[in-house]
Amino acid sequence: MTTGLERRYGHGHLHYITCSCHGREPLLQVSGRYLLLLKGLEVVRERYAFRIAGYVLMPEHFHLLMSEPEKGDPSQVMFALKQTFARRVMRQDASLKHFWQKRFYDFNVYTRKKMVEKIRYMHNNPVVRGLTASPTDWPWSSARYYMNGEHGMVKIEFDEMVKTVVTN
Repeated sequence: MTTGLERRYGHGHLHYITCSCHGREPLLQVSGRYLLLLKGLEVVRERYAFRIAGYVLMPEHFHLLMSEPEKGDPSQVMFALKQTFARRVMRQDASLKHFWQKRFYDFNVYTRKKMVEKIRYMHNNPVVRGLTASPTDWPWSSARYYMNGEHGMVKIEFDEMVKTVVTN
């Protein structure tokens, strides 16, 4: 067990989650995996009944800003998402022994200012990394939803005030 890791659930906060691939390898960039992960995220969102404020999938990790689920807690959500995804991928690629790092990073977000900061960070991550010129050019994030109103595979829920602040 990792020492010093404290999860704070039950306070109604948003959770800024970061999950990394095993060894920080770019395992997500293999053809079809981004799409498979988004499909899995939408399934667990519906199953555990939580809201998503934003996300970005990167080659070796992903970020997710989510509410606390009505069923279970964020740890159970991440376990279900990561395990289901990893099993599918590892069935397709027998050379993989591990897909995810065992733990995930969870930061409680309880102010509007911090929420906007995290959403902007996620959307700019592909630009900063040189993967794309604009956040809306990266198809594996919620940026197109915030900037253009495009609905993707994952349902994003927000209020209009947050959308205005994030896009300006």
